[in-house]
Amino acid sequence: MPEKRTAAAKQPPSKRKKAKKEKPKWLPNNKSPLKFFIPKSSKTMYLNDVHIGEMDLPFLFLVIVLLVFGLVIMYSASYAWGIHDGAGPYYYFIRQSQMAGIGLVMMMFLASPLFDYHIMKNPLITYGAFLLSLVLMVLVFTSLGISEADANRWIRITENFRFQPSEIVKLTMVMVFAYMMSANYKNMQTVKYGIIPYLMVMGVILALTLAQRHLSATIIIACIGLALIFVGGARLDHFIMLVLIMLVIGGAGFYMLYSIGKFDYVMERIEGWLDPFAKENRDLAWQTRNSLIAIGSGGVFGLGLGNSRQKFLYLPESKNDFVFAIVCEELGFVGASLVIILFLVLIFRGFAIAQNAPDKYGMLLATGIMVQVGLQALLNIAVVTNAIPNTGISLPFFSYGGTALILQLAEMGVVLNISRQSIPHKGKDDTPMDDRELAEIHKAKQQLRKGE
Repeated sequence: MPEKRTAAAKQPPSKRKKAKKEKPKWLPNNKSPLKFFIPKSSKTMYLNDVHIGEMDLPFLFLVIVLLVFGLVIMYSASYAWGIHDGAGPYYYFIRQSQMAGIGLVMMMFLASPLFDYHIMKNPLITYGAFLLSLVLMVLVFTSLGISEADANRWIRITENFRFQPSEIVKLTMVMVFAYMMSANYKNMQTVKYGIIPYLMVMGVILALTLAQRHLSATIIIACIGLALIFVGGARLDHFIMLVLIMLVIGGAGFYMLYSIGKFDYVMERIEGWLDPFAKENRDLAWQTRNSLIAIGSGGVFGLGLGNSRQKFLYLPESKNDFVFAIVCEELGFVGASLVIILFLVLIFRGFAIAQNAPDKYGMLLATGIMVQVGLQALLNIAVVTNAIPNTGISLPFFSYGGTALILQLAEMGVVLNISRQSIPHKGKDDTPMDDRELAEIHKAKQQLRKGE
């Protein structure tokens, strides 16, 4: 017997109700007033059962703790120099607190639903910001630039405000690399798309930093670029070839500049590093010598907060590059270890956010930012403890410097925004997922990265 037709089947086709298609769940921040800047290729979809939209609160907590810790230590390390400079004991602390306030506002805006990190993927914004940062790098050689010890690294805006364009170019380079790699990730295994474009971009930046006699920025920018190329999917043999090429070209460029007297101070710093307490190295290694005295004076538990002796004009850069020495002197081995642990947890938490990013662009953007923060912290602590020669690298969130602090907090806001759109390893009720749910989320990640 023929099957009975349902009531819906008996109706003519024109009167049948079409089945409602379930609307896809778009990125949670698509209500941003700036959403028209987001490229259409970035409007990828999530599975309906994936929990999204929450900020990574542990990461935010770590940033706030490091910031407050840094302000307290910076005040302790700077008030003697404030009195010496005739500006008052609170001068540097007030200025740094003002910059921290501006940075916090920027961080919370960039982390909020009002912003979507995919806006940064707009090619006009990406390349526009990068070209602007290169123009600023060139302007340091004009009348706007400030020359200190034959080095051109700063641009003066007002009598009391100046900044280093190299701090800006670090972020814009990460933006350019993340954009190019996410757009060409299928071709990252080739030399044409996986090596040459990034070598050209880094070459331009590194040539400018070397011309500025900014060796520390040169090292950091090169390491950030290499880390992103490796994470971005370049072949291992191509990556090794790139490292060798950069070493050869960089070494040749450094030798040429050294031969004409541009980097003659490097050998002096190496001599001071090898034996900072030698009589003939007294002036060359004055910073390092007093830094080691401060670290040794701190012992296990330190002299107490505010009780440093080396900050009383013995350690010239106590509020800047050598602020970690004051941490060691006042809080001892325990306090210094706490600072290192806080940085390590922040970096690993940032890498976890990058791992769970919804697309390749977000993963590379978060990775580049966290590599920068981690590398600067590592090199600064290595310099302060005389593990490597003095290279003039600031400690994130601790060293005095308004522009650097604002940019660091803004970068943390971008990472927090990525965390809002990440795919977590736990369900909505915060309970561990079973194998089926984990498999679905893994499949979702693969779909998102393939469909970019």
